[in-house]
Amino acid sequence: MPVTAPLDTDGFVVSATFLGDVAAFASGEGSVFFAGGPETQTPVHKNGLLCATPSLDGKALITGGGDGKICKVSADGSVEELAEQPRKWIDLIAAGPQDSVAFASGRTAWVRLKTGEIKEFQLPRAFAGLAFAPKGMRLAASRYDGVTLFWVNAAGDPQELSWKGAHGLVTYSPDGKYLVTTMQENALHGWRLADSQDMRMTGYPAKVKSVSWSAKNKYLATSGAQAAILWPFTGKSGPMGQAPLELGVRGDSMVTTVCCHPQEEMLAIGYQDGMVMAVRFHDNAEVLLRRPGAGPVSALAWDKKGNRLAFGTEEGAAGVITLVD
Repeated sequence: MPVTAPLDTDGFVVSATFLGDVAAFASGEGSVFFAGGPETQTPVHKNGLLCATPSLDGKALITGGGDGKICKVSADGSVEELAEQPRKWIDLIAAGPQDSVAFASGRTAWVRLKTGEIKEFQLPRAFAGLAFAPKGMRLAASRYDGVTLFWVNAAGDPQELSWKGAHGLVTYSPDGKYLVTTMQENALHGWRLADSQDMRMTGYPAKVKSVSWSAKNKYLATSGAQAAILWPFTGKSGPMGQAPLELGVRGDSMVTTVCCHPQEEMLAIGYQDGMVMAVRFHDNAEVLLRRPGAGPVSALAWDKKGNRLAFGTEEGAAGVITLVD
């Protein structure tokens, strides 16, 4: 039976992650909460914390806030200010290779390099999502009517991937072959990067707000329905012509957050009513990890071994679920 160690935060849980053995929860009120050692709270942003992502080495949480600051928060609670854009709301952030960090506000994005140098990028329309390629310093920026691909350390024009409509979250497949965005309408759009071939994934009853790639790069799990929808990326054309998996089907609650297990073909699913469930891909076997309550699930994260799951909700409930045989 799963064992849960609960934790109360002071607001909407923007992000949950593990920094080594310590679970870190970024609260929209501006603090980061820690569990796994002594429970502590570290104030980070005065005007609210708007976005957060773990560094690629998993040792720190990178945050952006309404105070225009970008901060690096370590597991011991120490805070390092990486950059500041006065009078800007930093609501998009991405961690990249070589300790680089991308962040954006409105029509401007910046990339801070390990040396402290900051490079600026502009778009005619507002940035809507940021993601670094799995290899190399290439930054994908979603926007209205498509995605722009910037080379951070190279001169030359960026590459444009076009598709009409408003694009949101953007994600590379772990092998770097595909790029997928969420759409303002209830759909995903993707490109095969080798030839810019379009891919369209539709049929959702609600907007997709959470995506997660499976451990073996076979599936992209998504929210936006009364089940987790997993699109297969095993063929030459990605999910085109293939039916998705539907896991954790419920008739009374929508899926709000998905998080694939780091090693196994298994998925953690968070629902609108606060329930959390683990589901296995091949046989749809389900294990209830958390009963409904305390608002929609807004954040999920496995530890590296996949033995513990951190969760957070829109109403500030959080905790760590340990899987016990």
